[in-house]
Amino acid sequence: MKQRLVSDLKDGFILSCQALPNEPLHGSRIMAAMAAAAEEGGAAAIRANTPEDIREIKRRCSLPVIGLYKKQYEDSDVYITPTIVEVRDIVEASAEFVAVDCTRLPRPGNQTLDDLIREIRCAFPQILIVADVSTYEEGVHAISLGVDIVSTTMSGYTPHSPQQDGPDLELVGNLSRLGKVPVLAEGRLWSIEQCLSSFDIGAHAVVVGTAITRPQEIVKRYVQRIRKEETATKNERYYPIFHEERDYCEH
Repeated sequence: MKQRLVSDLKDGFILSCQALPNEPLHGSRIMAAMAAAAEEGGAAAIRANTPEDIREIKRRCSLPVIGLYKKQYEDSDVYITPTIVEVRDIVEASAEFVAVDCTRLPRPGNQTLDDLIREIRCAFPQILIVADVSTYEEGVHAISLGVDIVSTTMSGYTPHSPQQDGPDLELVGNLSRLGKVPVLAEGRLWSIEQCLSSFDIGAHAVVVGTAITRPQEIVKRYVQRIRKEETATKNERYYPIFHEERDYCEH
């Protein structure tokens, strides 16, 4: 059963349906509606945050869910399913997968990642573990701990990973070439072309979120591009006259 869940993601599109409390679309019913729409569109799975959202999504659609639980602890910058407590909540919400921060950032209570993975395997042997990493070294370490899938989710969101506007395709390719576990391309995927490039370099599946499920960010990109084009058009409209007059004087 576990192996089939992983293999069924092959060449698939996973929609990340998440909205934080300060965002306009926050709410389990809204996230579940997005998940249902994704299922109609042919998505292979859903990535979702909080037990409440996961339960509502499971009521609305039949797709497998990669569950996570964002929690902040005072002694750690790790926030994606940081401890066994959040893992338990995700399992009880009936998610098939649990996404866990597997970066080298210090963990709550100074627990090691090795100990957390062992604790998950012991307490919940049925759950599939998705390791959210930010670097190649983190991916290799997570694989050595026996995770089921590695995802490039955290690249660009830790101080020691590449800070770039687009997806970290180099990380996707390097981890895929290991041939150890399936790799999900995730993080700043904004176009179909980027998704196809991810598959070309070995991604098992792609995960897209903001580009579809956060309309405020989508609108912001449109507005910024429009304003940039308007500024460029104005410059082209006025500056050529100046250059023509200068050229005339120089001759």
